[in-house]
Amino acid sequence: MQCIQCKGKGLCGLPVCPITRRFHAQADLKLSASYQGSAPSVFVGSAGYPDVQGGPLLVSDSDHPPDWLAKNLGIDDIVGIRARTIRGRSPARQFTGGLQEIALSAKPLDVDVAFARPVAFSLAFDGTVAPVGLSGEVQKLDVVGSASIARVVDRVTSDTDLGATGACVELAQGGTDVYGIAKLMTAGLLGRRRHLVPTRWAITAVDDTISASLKQGIARLSPLDEYRVFSGELFGNRIVCILAPGDWKYEMIEVWGKQTLWAGDTEAIVQDREGMKKQGYSPISGAYYSARLAVAEYLTGIRRSARAIVIRHISSEYWAPLGTWVIREAARTAMASPYVPCESLDEAVRVASAKIGFAYWQQHSTLIPELRTQRTLFSF
Repeated sequence: MQCIQCKGKGLCGLPVCPITRRFHAQADLKLSASYQGSAPSVFVGSAGYPDVQGGPLLVSDSDHPPDWLAKNLGIDDIVGIRARTIRGRSPARQFTGGLQEIALSAKPLDVDVAFARPVAFSLAFDGTVAPVGLSGEVQKLDVVGSASIARVVDRVTSDTDLGATGACVELAQGGTDVYGIAKLMTAGLLGRRRHLVPTRWAITAVDDTISASLKQGIARLSPLDEYRVFSGELFGNRIVCILAPGDWKYEMIEVWGKQTLWAGDTEAIVQDREGMKKQGYSPISGAYYSARLAVAEYLTGIRRSARAIVIRHISSEYWAPLGTWVIREAARTAMASPYVPCESLDEAVRVASAKIGFAYWQQHSTLIPELRTQRTLFSF
């Protein structure tokens, strides 16, 4: 398989993409040129930026991943929801007002949408955003009813003197989750110089911004006094995290197993790390920042600093790319689970290897050798 390059174009040589076929089988809507119903979110594409295409997401289900998990939905259930979701598209500035109403509302708004022609199956794979099965060119968008806006959202989005970074942090501190913040950023409702932001950029920007803010607070905390190993799994994504005493450092190692979604006959392994500052965009892409957020949330919650190594292993169970929310929630699941306390780094590495199912991830780590050679105040 070459899905990371192919994205449904058939480069693997198969007559029909097996992933696209499974989405198509779930798209059981009557393909109409109009839609009356719920619009839980908005979507803005990145092609042709800044002249982007965007519109409402149209589906009578939630567009909020924690809701899917709360209902114990499996990957096939979520694929069913996303296959029936319609992505409205038009020059995004054409319906900015309507998109912003949808993004501001704490509850999905009803809309009346007219398309230029019946919606069509149009699936593109992206590791950051959740896939959408159907697409249509919007000619008319009428929002029915009024948005119910949370007080903190109203205050922050009304403050045009507040920068985007400060807005994200204030919203998070006020109880708005990353999904709501990304929606507001996408709709061009945050910052001083406001403009529509492609959805995939907004998702990673919010994870990065909030976790970077948490890092600053973590830097002022006392270090953890033991080694801890956490693990959790979601849809074939196993996350194992080692926390070691010390100041903030973070490393992620991502391993795609053989014959998995984005790997072929050999495993695909990528690594990245940082200290207090991150140089450049991670080669692991959005997953790096999503997992980092979960670790930073945990350390902030226990009021300790630490050095973190996150290993992500992806099995063939993860047959469809659902977006970086899967990594974020898998890492949160891991960090919320009971941890294994360890007396030494070597013991923590052994426990982590047992939980991830193999030990060769260690040869890709640059933080482990550093931890073994550098002495910190914890060493004395």
